[in-house]
Amino acid sequence: MTTQVIVLNGGSSSGKSGIVRCLQAELPDPWLAAAIDAFVDSLPASLRTSDAGIEFAEDGGVAVGPEFRKLEAAWREGVAAMVRAGARVIVDDVFLGGPASQEPWRKALVGLDVCWVGVRCEGMVAEAREIARGDRPRGMAAAQAETVHRGVEYDLEVDTTHTELLDCARTIATRLM
Repeated sequence: MTTQVIVLNGGSSSGKSGIVRCLQAELPDPWLAAAIDAFVDSLPASLRTSDAGIEFAEDGGVAVGPEFRKLEAAWREGVAAMVRAGARVIVDDVFLGGPASQEPWRKALVGLDVCWVGVRCEGMVAEAREIARGDRPRGMAAAQAETVHRGVEYDLEVDTTHTELLDCARTIATRLM
């Protein structure tokens, strides 16, 4: 079976979104992107500022509530349905709960050929990117740099600390061939 889904997990500002764009350019077939950021952006404003949805603390902490979890589960199932309908998808996610965050993806993607990729980046480098971006609470990148990987199982890991995103994408693409 050919890989149908690539799941990228890494902390904020680790380079996942850039790797997705590079993969879309490098891989021979078309791949859709499914990013947790796009999912969060699709939430109604009321769920982006309440304990039922998702809240971003000033120190970069992230808290999610029951409505967020319910909609996130539906989003995962929707991504899986697109793959089952014939699309290839690259998922860009942040496993805030480590293996507890990977497990729902494993269940949603059961029976599909998935490549699990850890996208690492040293906290100081991710923090510098976060500051340059200016669209994240300061401290989020450093807080997530290691914690999102603890206990998560991967087929492949890349590190964007000193490696260009295109080179990381090419490493992933080579793994798929």
